[in-house]
Amino acid sequence: MTRTATAAVLREYGSPLRLEKVTVPELRDDEVLVRIHGVGICHTDLTAAAGGVPIPTPAVLGHEGAGVVDEVGSAVTDLAVGDRVVLGFDSCRTCRNCARGRHAYCTHFAPLNYGGVRNDGTTVLRDAAGAPVHGNWFGQSSFSSLVVATERNAVRLPADVPVTIAGPLGCGIATGAGTVLRVLRPESGSSVVVFGLGAVGMAAIMAARIAECATVVGVDPNPRRHDLARRLGATEVLSPHDEQDIGRRVRRLTGGGADYAVESVGTEAVIRQALSALASPGVCATLGLRAGRNPVSVDQTHLLSGRTLTGVIEGDADPQRFLPELAALWRDGRFPVDELVQTFDFTKLDDALSAVTSGEVVKAVLTFDI
Repeated sequence: MTRTATAAVLREYGSPLRLEKVTVPELRDDEVLVRIHGVGICHTDLTAAAGGVPIPTPAVLGHEGAGVVDEVGSAVTDLAVGDRVVLGFDSCRTCRNCARGRHAYCTHFAPLNYGGVRNDGTTVLRDAAGAPVHGNWFGQSSFSSLVVATERNAVRLPADVPVTIAGPLGCGIATGAGTVLRVLRPESGSSVVVFGLGAVGMAAIMAARIAECATVVGVDPNPRRHDLARRLGATEVLSPHDEQDIGRRVRRLTGGGADYAVESVGTEAVIRQALSALASPGVCATLGLRAGRNPVSVDQTHLLSGRTLTGVIEGDADPQRFLPELAALWRDGRFPVDELVQTFDFTKLDDALSAVTSGEVVKAVLTFDI
C-alpha cells in the first residue's frame, strides 16, 4: 500500500523548496511511518539546499521532526502505532564507535544521513510522475507530512511534552545542550562563553544554567537575541559590534578568562575569538557547520598554554538516551525550548525560511494541520 504526503522538494541546489505531492511506498521490516506534527528548520538544511552538503537531488530535507507513529514494520519491537516520537540522526548502532556510545561518529554516518537512499539503493519517496525523490536525510526527511524512519532514530516522547514543537530537540537543541552537558561538563561555579545565539547557542546557555555555571556570557551581533539569552541564563551578553576585542572583554568579565567556550558560528575569526577568551587551561568546542572545506589557523601559543580546541557533532550524544533527558528537563521547566520557537504553517514555508535567514526568529517550526 502506498500513501500520499505533502513534502517540500528541493529539485536542484539553490532552487526554492516547493510543496509537492509525493508517495511513500511499503515499509521495510525495520522501518516506522511517522505522521509529522512539527519540524524545525535547521541551518544544516539551508546549507544542504545551497549545495554545501552533497545529498543527491531531487530531495526532501528536514531533520528536526516530531509526530505520531502511523505504522510499524514487522521487525519493530520498541515502538507502536500511536506513540509520540521525536526524530534524531541515524546511526548503525553496531560499529565500533556506536558500541562505545559515540553514535554521532558512527562509521556509517554519511550514507545513513546524507545518502538519500536506503541501504539497498531504493528511495522512500516518489513524486507525482513516479520518479524517485531522495529522502532519508538524517534518517527522516521531515519536511514532509509523512516520514519513513527506523527504531534507531525515532525516540518516544513523554506524554506531557508538546509534540508539535519538540522536533528541534532532535538536532540543534541537542547539539548545544549536549556539547555543554556531555562534552565540556563544566563544574558548578565555572564560567562559559557562548559565541552565536541561534538555537544551538541558546541551548548551550540553558545547559550552562542547568550545570550551575556562575558566569555565562553570550556573544551575538543581533540585539534581538540579547534579552532572550539573559532570560535563559546568560549573566552577560555582548555584541562584537560594540567591542574592539571580544576576547579581552570576556577575560575581564570572567576574572582571567572563561573556563569553557562554545563556538557555534564556524568562522576562523570567531574561533580565534573563542580561544582568546579562554582561561589557561580552558576548552573551546566548535560546532558551526560551513559548506565544504573550512580551513582555520590558530595561534599555537593559545594551545601551548593548556587550552584545547575540539569539534563536536550532534552534541556527541546518543539520541535514544539524551533526547528523553532533554524532554524531561523541558517538562520540569528547566529547559524552556518553547521560548525559542515561532511556529509557521507548513504552507507558509517561504515565510519561515525568510524569518530564519534574516535572523528574525531563533527557531522556526513548521506545523501541519493534522
